[in-house]
Amino acid sequence: MTQHDLLEVRDLYKYFPIHQSILDMLRRKPPNYVKAVDGVSFSLARGEVLAIVGESGCGKTTIARTLIGLEEQTDGEILFQGECVGAQERRLRAGLAPLESAGTVGTREHLALPRIALKRLRQQAQMIFQDPYESLNPRSTIFEIVAEPLVVHGLSRSRGERAARVKKALEDAGLRPAEDFSMRYPHELSGGQRQRVVIAGAMVLQPELLIADEPVSMLDVSIRAEILNLLNDLRRQSGVSIVFITHDLGTVGFFADRLAVMYLGRIVESGPVKEVVANPSHPYTKALLSVVPVPNPRLRRERVILQGETPNAADVPNGCRFHPRCPVVMEKCKETDPEYKTVGDGHQAACWLI
Repeated sequence: MTQHDLLEVRDLYKYFPIHQSILDMLRRKPPNYVKAVDGVSFSLARGEVLAIVGESGCGKTTIARTLIGLEEQTDGEILFQGECVGAQERRLRAGLAPLESAGTVGTREHLALPRIALKRLRQQAQMIFQDPYESLNPRSTIFEIVAEPLVVHGLSRSRGERAARVKKALEDAGLRPAEDFSMRYPHELSGGQRQRVVIAGAMVLQPELLIADEPVSMLDVSIRAEILNLLNDLRRQSGVSIVFITHDLGTVGFFADRLAVMYLGRIVESGPVKEVVANPSHPYTKALLSVVPVPNPRLRRERVILQGETPNAADVPNGCRFHPRCPVVMEKCKETDPEYKTVGDGHQAACWLI
């Protein structure tokens, strides 16, 4: 982790146990797991926007929830400002072996690292959830919703100071004048306005890290550009780092600096957005880009329509996990999992054809 990195993820694993029947337990059948995140590594510099892209079920949201401490990683390290996130230390001290992890994960070297308190993490790292309809308390006013994080973290000495910070957060989120919205309830607002309230509630704490989980997927197309513009403006004004999670590659080039493409729990390609979009190396990335609408017909790529369904995350295929759907699969792909190879400056991909 360099001094410029705000966040570093090393070999992150998150497995969810599958419920066993009584008969399986009596037979002492080994437990099976859904491998939601299966060995993911990346870093995020201060003021940078990293977009994580992939199909539904690839593990994007699980990564987001693990980064913020809503889920506990099965294995691996998450370092936020140089401090550990999660309970990996407790696993090691309890003598629990890592679950099918790779590399040097599971060593005790990081036990000497300081551990960030969960409450302080929640203050410095905030999350914008996908559905603004479900993430707001319908019985609270907009003022109460945005002010609640200040109360929880004890960051407002007086009601006047609290009111001033709430007003600034609402207006920075585009709800102007704030007085027109403060005493309303969520059901009185449109979908775009509700998402702006969610953003205001996150930014009122002036966090270092913002995790945006599909922040525009529930909104009308006409409103999406406004929310993306808002996030871009907040990044420039406050210097907040953003992990932007989406399934839509069309929104990635708007303001992201780097791109990580996920498939079935793993990052298969990553690099600067312009480099990856202009020169995709992994067949999955090429397929995703081929169906992105472009206004200029001359710039359109030949569409690559993937056949079949995404494999079950509880039964990951041998070799390259993309091989059952890959249009250029080779025999080697079915047997051996490819390693990451450098394609360009900061651009990596895991494919035997590179």
